[in-house]
Amino acid sequence: MPYALRVIDFLSDQGYQVHVVFSEAALRVLHEEMEIKCSQSTLSAKNLFHSDRDNITFYNPKDIGAWFASGSALFEGMVILPCSMATLGMIANGCGHNLIHRAADVCIKESRKLVIVPRETPLSSIHLENMLRLTNLGVKMVPAMPGFYHKPVSLSDLIDMMAMKILDTMGVSNEMSQRWGTDPKVENQNESKELPLAGAIAKTTRQGGGSVLSFPSLPLTPSVSKPFSKPANKGGGL
Repeated sequence: MPYALRVIDFLSDQGYQVHVVFSEAALRVLHEEMEIKCSQSTLSAKNLFHSDRDNITFYNPKDIGAWFASGSALFEGMVILPCSMATLGMIANGCGHNLIHRAADVCIKESRKLVIVPRETPLSSIHLENMLRLTNLGVKMVPAMPGFYHKPVSLSDLIDMMAMKILDTMGVSNEMSQRWGTDPKVENQNESKELPLAGAIAKTTRQGGGSVLSFPSLPLTPSVSKPFSKPANKGGGL
């Protein structure tokens, strides 16, 4: 769940309109991993980030009539972060039981960007076959496996590395973490910000100039998905 919150936070800070759906299971994971307890009715940016955010909108996973559940709604893509194997299986087999499944199906049928961030290990043959099926349809699989070449010294360093890869895959410009072959002294010329992590306060580095995606749903298990729209001054829509 820290990956999802980091991506949402970054997108919001960059002025994107972020549309988020948490499944019931995701709310439980939020509590278990981040010690943030919310229900569908109390979920808010203030509860997640300790500040109001006008550009973050939350949706109930039962709301299959949400705007991004239709192919006629224009948005560039969706991220499911993290994605449970249950949600993966539902999407791979065309089963749309909630808003997350339906929005993902819209992305596939409309040939829009869909990024899935699975977080499961070990993987069974069923999991791998479902990933292959979706990959063959153009879906991008970005497993939650951060690198270590940037010499991380905190959990926040690892979270930012993973968030950078997710945003890169979505085509969102960002410099959230040191890239291979770059000078860390240059990359780290950014303000730092406190982010609650499992009940503690961890330092996380915000690299400037990036933009994050937002999507409208969070799957049945620890998964958060978000359709994103670019800020007006950046043109287009995600």
